[in-house]
Parts: sequence; C-alpha cells; structure tokens
Amino acid sequence: MDKSAAFDKNTIEFVTVAAEYCAFLEQVSDKTPARVVDVLSKLLPLVYLKATMLPAVEPEGLYMEEAVTEADYGVIRMQLAQILGENDDYLEVFVEDMKYSDTPVRKCISEDLADIYQALGNFVSSYRSGLDEVMDEAVAVCADGFRTYWGQTLTNTLRALHYVRYNSDQELDESSVYD
Repeated sequence: MDKSAAFDKNTIEFVTVAAEYCAFLEQVSDKTPARVVDVLSKLLPLVYLKATMLPAVEPEGLYMEEAVTEADYGVIRMQLAQILGENDDYLEVFVEDMKYSDTPVRKCISEDLADIYQALGNFVSSYRSGLDEVMDEAVAVCADGFRTYWGQTLTNTLRALHYVRYNSDQELDESSVYD
C-alpha cells in the first residue's frame, strides 16, 4: 500500500471538508431549515469534489472500527427530518429497483445525509488515529464507499436540496441565511 496516501495533499483537503460536514451535522439542532439547506447546498459539492481527488489506494483488509453508532446515526437523521419537515421526502429515479417498478421510489434527504455522515464520520475517526496503516486503509475504504454508494447518494441528495432551496412550495425561514 502506498504509505503516502494518508498525507497526500488531496487527502488532507478531503479530511478537512469531511470533518466540517460532520461537525455541521453534529450541531444541526440549533439551525433553521434555510440555514441547513444553504450550508449543505454548498458543502456537499465540496465533499464530492474532494472525494473524486482522493489518491488511489488498495485496501489491505484491515478491520476498521465504526465510530458512528446506530444511536449517533439516528440522532442526526431525526434532527434533520424534524428541521426539513415536509421538505424531507423526495422521489428518486436513480435507484436500481426503479427499473422494475411502476411507482416512484420515495427517499428522505435526512436519511441520505445521515448515510453520508456515517461514512465520513467513520473515515474521520479512523484518520484521526494517526497510525499510517489505519489512515491509508481509511482512505481506501472511504474512496471505495464513495464509488459504490455514498457518492451517488450525495448527488441525489444535492438534487433534492437544490429543489427545496429554489423550487419548493414549502417556505424556508430565510432570516438566518448568510453567505
């Protein structure tokens, strides 16, 4: 395994953005719906961009501890669902099951954001270990998860957030949004 992956410039930038995403969601309970949509509409493209730039690393198959518990996941998901309210649900078209269904697939922004939080939170926690082999494995696992699952989830969720921000019939409290 290339030992420099953990200290690659692109990895460091990804860690920074991933940690910012996690920190924002961990403090989301005191944010307005408009603020949440505004920040996430800006953070998610950065997460996506930085994930595409992670160095190619082959996983070694090391055991990676899951730092984000079911309870952590549930709290984040529920807080986001409460904040987003009626804006939480959206219809998804990029789902494998959609090929065989005549009915749309309902998804929740809150669940998608919590899924991304789980992947990034586990990555950041492993990266913070300071152990080269654990950090390299965290990069490999996170990059693989991005390619196979949470990258598509991120783009789908961003599309839904864009709709909420610019087209939704549900009014968002704009009073606390700032750039």
